[in-house]
Amino acid sequence: MQGTITLTLLDPKEGDPLQSWEFLPQGKVCIGRAQDNEVVLSNDLVSRYHLELEPIQDKGAIAWKVTNRGTNGTLVNHQPIAQIVVESKSLIQLAAGGPILELTFANQEIAPLPGTSGCTHEGNAPNNLFCIHCGQPLHIEKQVRDYQILRILGQGGMGTTYLAYPPLSEQQTSQLIVLKEMNSDLARIAKARELFDREARTLKGLNHPGVPRFFDSFIEEGKKYLAMELIHGEDLERLLYQQGCFSAPVAVEWMIQTCKILGYLHSQSPPIVHRDIKPANLLLRRLDRQIVVIDFGAVKEIGTPLGTRIGAEGYSAPEQDRGQPVTQSDLYAIGPTLVFLLTGEQPLKYYKRRRDFSYRLDLQSVEAVAPPLREVIEKTTAPKPRDRFQTAEELVQALESALSAVKL
Repeated sequence: MQGTITLTLLDPKEGDPLQSWEFLPQGKVCIGRAQDNEVVLSNDLVSRYHLELEPIQDKGAIAWKVTNRGTNGTLVNHQPIAQIVVESKSLIQLAAGGPILELTFANQEIAPLPGTSGCTHEGNAPNNLFCIHCGQPLHIEKQVRDYQILRILGQGGMGTTYLAYPPLSEQQTSQLIVLKEMNSDLARIAKARELFDREARTLKGLNHPGVPRFFDSFIEEGKKYLAMELIHGEDLERLLYQQGCFSAPVAVEWMIQTCKILGYLHSQSPPIVHRDIKPANLLLRRLDRQIVVIDFGAVKEIGTPLGTRIGAEGYSAPEQDRGQPVTQSDLYAIGPTLVFLLTGEQPLKYYKRRRDFSYRLDLQSVEAVAPPLREVIEKTTAPKPRDRFQTAEELVQALESALSAVKL
């Protein structure tokens, strides 16, 4: 049947098949440790409900969407993902070092791309986005206003991001841009609309090399869109999974750059809190090897009414979990991010419950975190904001001093 999938558990060393499951496109397929999943995997790295596979209509055929729900993350073809539409023969790994599943489609129909640019030149490689002769886009997935959608970059809870070719009037600013489309299911929810509009409004008012530039925002056929600068680079989470843990000088330098961007956000009137600082939202730009903070979908202005809990588990501060973020909440996330970059482990692994029932990062036995850095991390992740570094500049100075001590 069209869209049927087979999941095959592979031996981690030899790659031989160990067990297989087959499903029809009749609903979600849930994978995890809990016994009520369709695929049950008993592994400590696997969350109780770690992963969802869902059939979707894609260009007239049935495709499969993978959504990560696990604390330790999911990798598709060795790349960490939040949500993605997968191809047949994809390898899905539940957490780095966790079990590996091969996903294959039975009788999957591949539909042709819905549009082309009209370019008839020959000699272009199959994966080329632009003609090597005239420079025009070779394949156009769809068109939104004057923006030509070339392919999907990613899918998350708030929306889908596309690689797009901008109108002629914008080509002097950027040859390619990111076009973010709000999920249609969320468009009916007032809070979701508010967050999407706030992201556009915030980016429009910012001007810093560590923040993507705003180009446009609009509504088309009832859907909200946000056009912004395309940053060529890799996020720190993906880089770590590709290259392994980083040295203290490298990791600390990246955090110093991040703090300076946060200092700019916090200096706005009113101060802006990002609320989602984590390795996946810190992009290392290829051009100059500088950090760019991305994904402003959770951004909040200090002084506005209290909001709901937003933030990544293990990276968000206690007051942020209560919907009461302050500027020190962003600085809190620098600590867990450093732990991840230095150890390759999700910071949740190192949280311990204290006698006062609070949870603190316990790094005493973690050799990858030198004592001077450990002291900085412990202070910036103190349970109460008043006990942390009060400004990004203070944290930068502490990181520089700790790094100097590590080098001695």
